[in-house]
Amino acid sequence: MDIQRLTEDVNKESMIIKQLKAELEKVIVGQKELIDNLLIGLLCDGHLLLEGLPGLAKTTAVRTLAATINTRFQRIQFTPDLLPADILGTQIFRPDTGRFETRKGPIFNNIILADEINRAPAKVQSALLEAMQEYQVTIGPETFHLDRPFMVLATQNPIEQEGTYPLPEAQTDRFMLKLKIGYPSDVEEKEIMKRVYDGVTEIHCSAMEVSALRNAKEVVDSIHMEEKITDYIIKIVQTTRDPKRARLDLSHLIRYGASPRASIYLGKTAKANAFISGRAYVTPQDVKQMAPSILRHRLILSYEAEAEGMTTDEIISSILERIEVP
Repeated sequence: MDIQRLTEDVNKESMIIKQLKAELEKVIVGQKELIDNLLIGLLCDGHLLLEGLPGLAKTTAVRTLAATINTRFQRIQFTPDLLPADILGTQIFRPDTGRFETRKGPIFNNIILADEINRAPAKVQSALLEAMQEYQVTIGPETFHLDRPFMVLATQNPIEQEGTYPLPEAQTDRFMLKLKIGYPSDVEEKEIMKRVYDGVTEIHCSAMEVSALRNAKEVVDSIHMEEKITDYIIKIVQTTRDPKRARLDLSHLIRYGASPRASIYLGKTAKANAFISGRAYVTPQDVKQMAPSILRHRLILSYEAEAEGMTTDEIISSILERIEVP
C-alpha cells in the first residue's frame, strides 16, 4: 500500500470534513469532542446516542448537523403514548378501492432525531431496531429499504427517571457511539449567550450535497490499519468479557462485556479519527480515543459495581491502562 498516495487522498478529501466542521462551529460553541464524533458517525454511517442534562445543546447539535447536509431530516419527539406505527407507518384501508394503502412514517428520512428516546416504552424503542441494523422497515407484508445515508441520533437525560424507560440492551448495542455532553466553560457560556442573543441558528449554515461525502467515506475505508492494531482492539474488547486476561480484578464488577459489534465499530471509528486527524494510518491513540464512546454503553455492570458507585468509564480506563500498547 502506498501510504504517501493515501495521505494525499486524505488531505484532499478531508477538506469536506473541515468545511462541515466549520459550519457546525458557527452554531455549536466548544464541544470539540462532540463535533468530531458527530463527523465520525457521519463518515462511518453509525447511529449516535447523546446523553446530557437539559439545555446542553443535544438537540441543537443534531439539527445543525442535519442543516449542513442536503438531506431529509425528521425530528421525532418520544413520549409515553407514542406507538410503533407513529414511527414506522401503517396500512390504511381505502373503502373506495377496497385495498390497503401503506402510509410511511417519519423513519423514512435520512437523519432522524429521536428526541428523549428513553421517554417511550421498550415496544416503541424496539421499532427502530430493524431500521438501525438492516436499513429497512417492514410494514404489514411489505418490506421497504431506507435511503442512504440513514442515521439515528437519539438524545436522553441521564438523571430524570420519572416517566422514562431504560433502553433495551439490543437497542443500545446498535448505537455506534454513546457521547456524554458536559457543561461549557465560563468563556464558552458567554459566547453561547452572545450567539443566542444575536439569533445564530442552524439556518445560517451552508448545506453540502451528500455526494461530496462519498469519496471521503471511501478514503476512510482505505485507511491503513496494521494487524497489531487489530489485535489491540480485539484484546481490549475481549478483556471486557474476561478481565482476568489482562490480570485485572474486575470480573465481579462486569456482568456482561462488549459484543463483537464493539470490535467492528472500534476499528471503523479509529480509521475515521485518523482521517479527521489528517493521517492515512491508524495509531493506538486513535483506538484509545474512541474506546470510551464505543464501550461505555455496551458494558453491563454488576449490582456490586453499582453499589460501589463505579462507572463504565472508570472500568474502561482501567482496561486501557493495563493492556499493553503495540
